[in-house]
Amino acid sequence: MKEGYIIRDQEKIHFITCTVVDWVDVFTRKTYKDVVIECLDYCVKNKGMLVYAYVIMSNHIHLIIQSKEGKLSDLVRDFKKFTAKTILDKILNESESRREWMLECFKKATKTHSRNKNYQFWQYGNHAEEIYSNKFIWSKLDYIHLNPVRAAIVEKASHYRYSSASNYVNNKGLVTIEIVDNPVIDVLKKSSITKYNQY
Repeated sequence: MKEGYIIRDQEKIHFITCTVVDWVDVFTRKTYKDVVIECLDYCVKNKGMLVYAYVIMSNHIHLIIQSKEGKLSDLVRDFKKFTAKTILDKILNESESRREWMLECFKKATKTHSRNKNYQFWQYGNHAEEIYSNKFIWSKLDYIHLNPVRAAIVEKASHYRYSSASNYVNNKGLVTIEIVDNPVIDVLKKSSITKYNQY
């Protein structure tokens, strides 16, 4: 893990990326995406997680989150641990045509790390970036919400069910989030909110 991507200030808002080992496209299945949504919802209601934005892509998720208790590393660790265990249980016990291939990838990943004995679901590290300004958080919001558009999954960001774009555009979504204030409008530059109206 690069030194610059460690969560140093546990109280600050961070941009986090969680990636499935070997970029296995687990989240093409609704059932696995729903696990992430349920866990985010639980963390918001019971673990002091503040979610400012999220998106679930086929093999990774992006989050902008904060811990009310100032224990962000613990919160991310518990989130990854729970989602990994629940998704692996589903792969093992429910109908999954790619089960053998997936489990082989997850088993192979344990050979380079001693923490997991049977399967490793998430890559180590979270590519954490501290949010240091209003402008920076809006650049990350745009990046997160435009992921499904860039991947040609939807034409408008707010049409993608598994992201917080609809929270910003339609004031509703799958997870309760903290809406970030609109950036200060620079007369010489177009603000992010103007771009969102085009979504």
